[in-house]
Amino acid sequence: MPPARTAHGTRAADGGQPVMADVARLAGVSHQTVSRVLNDSPNVSPETRERVLAAIRELDYRPNSAARALVTRRSKTLGVISFDSTLYGPSQMLYGIEQAARGAGYFISIASLRHQDIRSVQEAVDRLRDQAVEGIAVIASQASTGAALAQRVGTVPMVTVGPTDPGRLPGAGVDNLAGAEAAVRYLLDLGHRTVHHVAGPAQWLEAGAREAGWRKVLAEHGREVPPSLPGDWSARSGYEAGRRLAADPAVTAVFCANDHMALGLLRALHEHGRRVPDEVSVVGFDDIPEAGYLTPPLTTVRQDFGELGRRGVELLLHRIQHAAPPGRRSRADHQVAIVAPELVLRTSSGRSRP
Repeated sequence: MPPARTAHGTRAADGGQPVMADVARLAGVSHQTVSRVLNDSPNVSPETRERVLAAIRELDYRPNSAARALVTRRSKTLGVISFDSTLYGPSQMLYGIEQAARGAGYFISIASLRHQDIRSVQEAVDRLRDQAVEGIAVIASQASTGAALAQRVGTVPMVTVGPTDPGRLPGAGVDNLAGAEAAVRYLLDLGHRTVHHVAGPAQWLEAGAREAGWRKVLAEHGREVPPSLPGDWSARSGYEAGRRLAADPAVTAVFCANDHMALGLLRALHEHGRRVPDEVSVVGFDDIPEAGYLTPPLTTVRQDFGELGRRGVELLLHRIQHAAPPGRRSRADHQVAIVAPELVLRTSSGRSRP
């Protein structure tokens, strides 16, 4: 009995949700042929493939992913553990991973955590494993995350996205050290005697790498290394640091660990009558969408989050395909993909004036 037709098209033979057998009957092919089309097998002629796809569209057939997973042992789902996605960097990393996973034919399941303590991270890994994810990408920003993940290595393929920790897990990360070095070197080349720094939270790996890059360049050039000012990634913390820096007439250049803190710094400098860049040059990190529209437009270090997500998913799929037997490690366990940042020059930075 063929599928019945209604005013809205074709429906399943029993009047319920269409199944693969309904698609096969409407397309005039076998159940196995429909399965080959759904699994993108090359052993189907173009004409037959189009007939099956037309039947799928007419019936509005949706494959049963749970049933397929039982048969193929493939859920086509990747897990993502994310932290504080309200921040620009982590939110863009998450978006980059989602886009890359979709392009590879995978869904994602997200575990968003408030804290990065060992128990929370390990519980998130276990929850995602219960959902039969094939692998997990972790947007890791703190050293404690790596310690937590190390105790789950071997239970499911995992990679980190963001700062990398080659001793524990493979991952994809932006070269934060090189980005900071480029920013500080540029300010010194403009003639500034030294560069002050508004740092990110001490427990964040990105903040540590950016501060290390700042210190390294100043030391290499034999310049004074002033005390860094603590921040928490927020514009408010940049504003508070900016109030202190603005009161010191010797300050002529500031490198902020992210753009939001640079935004707060610009406000504080303006309130104190310190002109940017005539009196103080400012450089940020991230290249948030608003960076080019601040007053003045912000010189900053751009991170390619789309490429970061693509490289992270690529590494994770490689780990899934080349997983080592339990208790053993493979060469894929040590892979690290580094994405180079880019210094974007705008008018918040200029030559030092006597």
